Amino acid sequence: MSVETQKETLGFQTEVKQLLHLMIHSLYSNKEIFLRELISNASDAVDKLRFEALSRPELLEGGAELKIRVSFDKDAKTVTLEDNGIGMSREDVITHLGTIAKSGTADFMKNLSGDQKKDSHLIGQFGVGFYSAFIVADQVEVFSRRAGLPASEGVHWSSRGEGEFEVATQEKADRGTRIVLHLKSGEDEFADGYRLRNIIKKYSDHIALPIELPKEQIAVEGEPAPVQEWETVNRASALWTRPRTEVKDEEYQEFYKHIAHDFENPLSWSHNKVEGKLEYNSLLYVPARAPFDLYQREAPRGLKLYVQRVFVMDQAESFLPLYLRFIKGVVDSNDLSLNVSREILQKDPIIDSMKSALTKRVLDMLEKLAKNQPEEYKSFWKNFGQVMKEGPAEDFANKEKIASLLRFASTSDESGEQSVALSEYLARAKEGQDKIYYLTGESYAQVKNSPHLEVFRKKGIEVLLLTDRIDEWLMSYLSDFDGKGFVDVARGDLDLGKLDSEEDKKAQEEVAKDKEGLIERLKTALGEAVSEVRVSHRLTDSPAILAIGEQDLGLQMRQILEASGQKVPDSKPIFEFNPTHPLIGKLDNEQNEERFGDLSHILFDQAALAAGDSLKDPAAYVRRLNKLLVELSV
Repeated sequence: MSVETQKETLGFQTEVKQLLHLMIHSLYSNKEIFLRELISNASDAVDKLRFEALSRPELLEGGAELKIRVSFDKDAKTVTLEDNGIGMSREDVITHLGTIAKSGTADFMKNLSGDQKKDSHLIGQFGVGFYSAFIVADQVEVFSRRAGLPASEGVHWSSRGEGEFEVATQEKADRGTRIVLHLKSGEDEFADGYRLRNIIKKYSDHIALPIELPKEQIAVEGEPAPVQEWETVNRASALWTRPRTEVKDEEYQEFYKHIAHDFENPLSWSHNKVEGKLEYNSLLYVPARAPFDLYQREAPRGLKLYVQRVFVMDQAESFLPLYLRFIKGVVDSNDLSLNVSREILQKDPIIDSMKSALTKRVLDMLEKLAKNQPEEYKSFWKNFGQVMKEGPAEDFANKEKIASLLRFASTSDESGEQSVALSEYLARAKEGQDKIYYLTGESYAQVKNSPHLEVFRKKGIEVLLLTDRIDEWLMSYLSDFDGKGFVDVARGDLDLGKLDSEEDKKAQEEVAKDKEGLIERLKTALGEAVSEVRVSHRLTDSPAILAIGEQDLGLQMRQILEASGQKVPDSKPIFEFNPTHPLIGKLDNEQNEERFGDLSHILFDQAALAAGDSLKDPAAYVRRLNKLLVELSV
């Protein structure tokens, strides 16, 4: 063995220590996945070399036959995995094997509960890659050299997975990476050709390059040992290029785990071959769980891009809109250049056509999931619903289709789950109802008990309850669905159209005329706090509410703008009162103008609280309320 130089001992990043401990103790029930993860990494390394060698053929160093080899030594209790891919430099080894430079790491660590079963799912979401080796090994050695570097710049990395690792410079004749696993006591089953072959066939048959195992040979006594021969044990063809009828569900699922570095099966997938003006293959997946960096819009995302089966780019984001950033998959084009860059992708008209077609394919896949597997779609919505709500603003061409996939809570379901589709809402609509009614708010409890719903309950009209932070913004881009307009029940002058009888409308006009004097007194008392005072047609039980002007921002949008440091335009609410409520009757009969003013402000503040807003002057509210309580107790 060559001499090691520049040897140093370094400590793992804190997150790596936690992850190692967690994997060793949480994934013991599925140990064999270590081989899948290591083969997956090796496949990525070969893909990267193949791509870089397009512009720098010297990187192949005369060895253009790319492959992965897995071997074992029963006596030494080792399993070795070797690839002749891109390899790593000393700096690469320290960076990639000593730290987790992955978006969402902090969130991932924060979500770990200590419950082994739950945490194993989280690990699956995060992806474990190389560190899975420590599930079966108590020592792991890595020998690597980056393609293009001299043999003298090979590197040897070694660790027992406890807190430190050693790294040294060591000569390595061949480019690529060799990983040697020193198996733990009791893990001898993996130093076996039959066992390794079965694991490779089970998890890695789809890998598009040969995975080789040593051919079993019989030594003849007295004769020299035969030259080691190797045999390919996987199919070694790109799965997405095969006809759908030839690919089993299990193969699709394992391929997803390979490209997404996920432990769980996907919810759904769509495999398609396009021929004609454009020629490409696509294989798209809907994950079962959301990644930790889903809401970081700048986080890496996108599909794996191949051109004529040559890997070109990881996370090519130009093929799907941002609201579909959770989709995983592969696109393989015959029409793009092998030296295509991210900048070229953003301007290429071919990409626009492919993006449009792939977006429709994803939406069709989700529509099919919602129709045929409602429980799975419910799980999808729980994980990705808020991201889908970005769609109508971003993808005008598919706005109606996206709207059909949206789910909302509603007054028809006491569970508070977002499970109501707009088509279901319209199917239950009252005869003569030509609007879709909704209410936005901070929480389900707040909107469910809002006074704005009183007239709707009385008339048996369903209202959608929107409580996600993004909802008010979403509704500014959804004007109608299936020809029916959306109406915010807390905004403007409520018009129920045909749902109000002529008698109801006439009675409302008469009441408004009768209360003109009270309206003027309230305007004077509330002054600059309101834009208007009027009789309410929304209330049956509460004394008063605050309505939002048609063009004014609602509470959610105001809070979003304030949180982002933007100036919020000034606006004043409309004060509506219930003329039949006993408190309003007493207010109307109050002769003392000071007391009338105090009562008016108390009703205004109570209406603000019921709407989920904060009081501008809480101390004044408390003072007026205490004053009233003292008067009542005398």
